[in-house]
Amino acid sequence: MGPEWVAILALVALFVVGTVLPINMGALAYVAAWLVGMYSLHLSEKEILAGISGDLVLTLIGVTFLFAIAKNNGTVDLIVAGAVRGVGGRVALIPWVMFAVTAVLTAIGAASPAACAIIGPIALGFAARYKINPLMMGMFVVHGAQGGGFSPISIYGTITNSVMADNGLPNSELTVFFSSLAVNLVMATILFVVLGGRKLLAQRADQIELPAPTGTEPQGARRDQILTLIAFVGVAVVALAFDKNIGFVAITAAVILAILSPIKNKDAAKQVAWPTVLLVAGVSTYAAILTEAGSPQFVGKWAAGLGAAVIGALVLCYVGGVVSAFASSTALLPVIIPIALPLIAHGHLNAGLFVAALAVASTIVDVSPFSTNGALMLANRPDTITEPVYYKQILTYSVIVVVVGPLLVWAALVAPGW
Repeated sequence: MGPEWVAILALVALFVVGTVLPINMGALAYVAAWLVGMYSLHLSEKEILAGISGDLVLTLIGVTFLFAIAKNNGTVDLIVAGAVRGVGGRVALIPWVMFAVTAVLTAIGAASPAACAIIGPIALGFAARYKINPLMMGMFVVHGAQGGGFSPISIYGTITNSVMADNGLPNSELTVFFSSLAVNLVMATILFVVLGGRKLLAQRADQIELPAPTGTEPQGARRDQILTLIAFVGVAVVALAFDKNIGFVAITAAVILAILSPIKNKDAAKQVAWPTVLLVAGVSTYAAILTEAGSPQFVGKWAAGLGAAVIGALVLCYVGGVVSAFASSTALLPVIIPIALPLIAHGHLNAGLFVAALAVASTIVDVSPFSTNGALMLANRPDTITEPVYYKQILTYSVIVVVVGPLLVWAALVAPGW
């Protein structure tokens, strides 16, 4: 058996074990990288470890460190409160506020599950209070998280853009970001129309009460919140306008905020998304092993051999969607993009749009109750609906998304350019 097959079978085993058992897929990926690298590719341990992207790891640490400070000092609560009060008594706008706030949180560096965990209970509480369809409200939160999830300073965006840069693909940061935002906005709009959103247009609420803030409000909190908002804007401007490393910029901003309020932020580093860092570090290391084994070229040539590169692109979109519905989207992105390289090179496909299609197809399925985001919505269901009923609703919707979503994304982003 050739090394490309060994690497592929190890990848399948990695996803199966990581889905069935509660083991961080990054840890599994490190084990797979070590075994496949040493005994199939005959690499040294130093060569195996060379596959990790220090730039990517630093960025994940920097943006999640900054977000942890924002959560601690109440800046997240400030964003939520301001957005909800902005709708006044317009009940129909509440789902859209939940979509927008969750999108903002992921866009500025929150992990998608973290944003859903913060906004999900608030959103579903509003659903119960104002008789909003809970499926619509829960899925608005997930689609919001995915809609903002590919900004250039987000976790998904950082992973995707780093993988593209490492593989010599042209910079397509905004193409990927706006494609994800547009697709998730369209899906939210369909949900709004189908699940009773139009009936909400006639409803008004005399007063919208917000839940108690999760952050503390000690003296000086308002100053810290203003400084944190300035820090978010500063990170975006310096990183994008001046083309500076996002990881260095984000962690510098976080350190400055920590210095200004050292007591309040002493535990912020503990809230960095370390499981996500392990996940991405391990999977990116194994992705390098896959490349060394020639697996991406092997799969890409097989997909291209289906008759046309555009058909191979559709197959890969479905592979991303189906796998991600049961496994980690964060883990899948560093793997699925290199597999697409032969199709991009030999199939005359637009690299930015194809990667955008793969990225969106691999993340819109996070509405699944088997994914973290979908499971969070199920766990925070309102008392107005029983768990079996809500589970069935989420499962039905996720099946529709898995079956139809990759096809529509492919048709919108890949097929027109063929």
